[in-house]
Amino acid sequence: MEQKLKVGILGATGMVGQRFITILKDHPWFEVAVLAASASSAGKTYEESVGSRWKMDEPMPENVKNLVIRDVADVAGVAKDVDFIFSAVNMSKDEIRAIEEEYAKTETPVVSNNSAHRWTEDVPMVIPEINPEHFEIIPYQQKRLGTKRGFIAVKPNCSIQSYTPALAAWKEFGPKEVVVSTYQAISGAGKTFKDWPEMQGNIIPFISGEEEKSEQEPLRVFGSISGGKIVKAEGDLKITSQCIRVPVLNGHTATVFVNFREDPTKEELIAKLREFRGKPQELQLPHAPKQFIQYLEEDNRPQVMLDVNYEGGMGVSIGRLRKDSIFDWKFVGLSHNTLRGAAGGAVECAEMLTALHYISHK
Repeated sequence: MEQKLKVGILGATGMVGQRFITILKDHPWFEVAVLAASASSAGKTYEESVGSRWKMDEPMPENVKNLVIRDVADVAGVAKDVDFIFSAVNMSKDEIRAIEEEYAKTETPVVSNNSAHRWTEDVPMVIPEINPEHFEIIPYQQKRLGTKRGFIAVKPNCSIQSYTPALAAWKEFGPKEVVVSTYQAISGAGKTFKDWPEMQGNIIPFISGEEEKSEQEPLRVFGSISGGKIVKAEGDLKITSQCIRVPVLNGHTATVFVNFREDPTKEELIAKLREFRGKPQELQLPHAPKQFIQYLEEDNRPQVMLDVNYEGGMGVSIGRLRKDSIFDWKFVGLSHNTLRGAAGGAVECAEMLTALHYISHK
């Protein structure tokens, strides 16, 4: 790409906003042009506003330190200086839905990390390796919004990334009943151990809203477009879950039990994981993992310490696949929740939308 697309980040001071900044630092297609946050941060440089609240392991990139933060509510002012935006704002769902639509109506595409629009019928919720065809709903959304290039696209919840790719790889075997428990890192709540010392050595067996997301969002990912809306895969697959917060900084682990309609062998299941490819690999998108899913043979893998950064945090690790005494099979999955599960997944969505010409220079 001769000239990089100018990107705005809404909610730039939060943990996901910070992750967007680190991912985009040397991006070959995109450059950060505008940072926006709440009115209390507006007018300060990014370094002044964030300061000691910088939560990433890597240092704050030099290219953003002196950018003056805009007020996220200044929709027209932000929109005129960018080609598209990433949204990671911390507001109520009603406020997020309203402001993301307001940005889209300025003819500015919105790629959102937020959950507010995940169930809006004409908004695609996409894991690019699994359901990129859902982007084809965008013209229906644009007709509703009255736009020509503006739209909203979202990525799913971080908790489903550690097991939904395996179910996608095994689609031909007909997964029908799934029991999943997720063990979720504290960065999923926007926290570090410095912010949340009571999580040291602790487990909290409740994360508000997560179990519904874990059970329902994969059904939408596996759904289809019908009558100008995305219809979830009702009846084909049933998922029940428990979601637990654990004392881990990054990395969501899932233990999963599956019943299939067919009777695959272990060798067939592993082969499907290793062979699984999607459109991001075909298009060689900048943040697409070369090998989306790795299968680990060792009994004690995947582990957060060893495997969370597989493929730069954009790959998924599966292990401990074995027969179960009640279900057909069981396995353990792991994904990086702020890379594959949050900002990185949104960046890969934006790359796909750019490659498919939904996002372009204004």
